[in-house]
Amino acid sequence: MGRIIAIDYGEKRIGIAVTDELQIIASGLTTVETDKIFDFLENYLKTEEVELFLIGEPKQMNYKPSESERFILPFIEKLQTKFSDIPIKRVDERFTSKMAFQTLIDSGLKKKKRQNKALLDEISATIILQSYLYNKK
Repeated sequence: MGRIIAIDYGEKRIGIAVTDELQIIASGLTTVETDKIFDFLENYLKTEEVELFLIGEPKQMNYKPSESERFILPFIEKLQTKFSDIPIKRVDERFTSKMAFQTLIDSGLKKKKRQNKALLDEISATIILQSYLYNKK
């Protein structure tokens, strides 16, 4: 069984989370600058088997795609082209940023560390992945 990678796409940074080999536990992996994501994934896939890419799907409250979807779709097309043997699923990511920020507060991090947007993106990806794992059962 391969890992599942969750991607919280952003124009500047991409938060990445990953499961263990048994797809039980979701863990934050890292945050990568958007223009370096394909190099990162190529290197990661050299050492790890990945069964699925999960990509956050930003929606408005009325379930219509948010404006950022126009940036995500070209990324998905390129991801499909480069890694055609790995399927892609979309996951509703509404509220993940708010949940991630609350996680930072609840963890007791000082205000300065809570302003780390890269950490916020990584936690958002982890929440997306955990949500998928929970609903998959």
